[in-house]
Amino acid sequence: MADPTPGMVHEDSIDSQDPRHQEEKKTKSRRPANTAFRQQRLKAWQPILTPKTVLPLFFAIGIIFAPIGGGLLYASAQVQEIILDYSNCFLDAPEFPASPATMPSNLVTSHFNNKNNAQDDAPTWSRRAINVTYGPDDPLVGSGNVPTWRCTLEFSIPANMTPPVLFYYHLTNFYQNHRRYAKSFNTAQLSGTAVSAYDVHNSDCTPLTTVTDPVTKKEKPYYPCGLAPNSVFNDTFYSPVLLNVKGADADNTTYVMQNTSNISWESDKKLYGESKYSSNWSQVAVPPNWLLRYPNGYSDAWHPDLVNDEQFQVWMRLAGLPTFSKLTQRNDTATMIVGRYSVDIDHHFNVTEYGGTKSIIISTRTVMGGKNPFLGIAYVVVGGICIVLGALFTVTHLIKPRKLGDHTYLSWNNEAPSSATHASGRDLGVEGHA
Repeated sequence: MADPTPGMVHEDSIDSQDPRHQEEKKTKSRRPANTAFRQQRLKAWQPILTPKTVLPLFFAIGIIFAPIGGGLLYASAQVQEIILDYSNCFLDAPEFPASPATMPSNLVTSHFNNKNNAQDDAPTWSRRAINVTYGPDDPLVGSGNVPTWRCTLEFSIPANMTPPVLFYYHLTNFYQNHRRYAKSFNTAQLSGTAVSAYDVHNSDCTPLTTVTDPVTKKEKPYYPCGLAPNSVFNDTFYSPVLLNVKGADADNTTYVMQNTSNISWESDKKLYGESKYSSNWSQVAVPPNWLLRYPNGYSDAWHPDLVNDEQFQVWMRLAGLPTFSKLTQRNDTATMIVGRYSVDIDHHFNVTEYGGTKSIIISTRTVMGGKNPFLGIAYVVVGGICIVLGALFTVTHLIKPRKLGDHTYLSWNNEAPSSATHASGRDLGVEGHA
């Protein structure tokens, strides 16, 4: 007898028990696996925020944050400092032998406690042309005479500054955090490795990588290569000098500041090593901004000592903001007493070309660091806001409390039916009645 349903496969047939046939019947699904993680069934803490839990939290945050902010503000207020902007000293200050001129008030900022007003005279500035000689007394090594300006700032310290007394330079509008600038150096080269011209050319030092030697026509790597090392801040600062009241130069006292040690981090010092190029300095080239210091190239007698050049190490710890201060000198032992001081600065780093400014900062510090009231203000503001909100919510809760678990407050229970729905219902009712 013929099969009444030709073409149909019975579920109990031998064919239907074939595993391959069963796999063909399975449908593909994009549904995630049925696990707690994939189906978002992991255990979680879902607190129910009630007035009894939220209001004490507001007051607790306010009570904790406000005193901390007050302490930070007090610590910041104990820092004594003077800030002098000398960006245009080489242009605007009177040239020697003219008498020094008073610095514009907008270029001077000072914060002193218990100051002696009799010693709080306005700062002055002056300039004179000088010639700077780099390197040892060797015409084949030294740069000879490099003309520049020496700016002399005179300022008053109206209150004793207890050690450590820190001397910073302060730059604005200088973007060390620019992506291309921030990675434009070679870590291996700075650590002492004699990196080849090929490797430097293909490194992050772009665009200051290599230069063609005019004699040998071969590529030479810059040492050190990259934008960050090439643009190192190179103004020269001298120690402040306490001026005698009578003006006798023989009685002037130098407040000696150390600028070669203890100004960079220990972790930074470990990043630099003796260069392996020292066996043959002719295989490297001097970066463009270093040519005044090394006009005839490097030699065994005159070359960069990055291991001990802590000012270079401080510069290479790149700042995260376009306005920053970097330590360049310090005195950890002697008090900077009340009096009139002068400090000489050799101008080499021109900030007016890119619209920036440069200043010196002479400052003390506390256990919380230098003068920076922002963190204290932030703590006080947050604490104050929390206390005000806590008081406001408490009054609201006492006057007009809200019942917990009341479903009438749900948004979908308060939505009024739309007019369109009512209109259509009326129309339907009329038609149905008719």
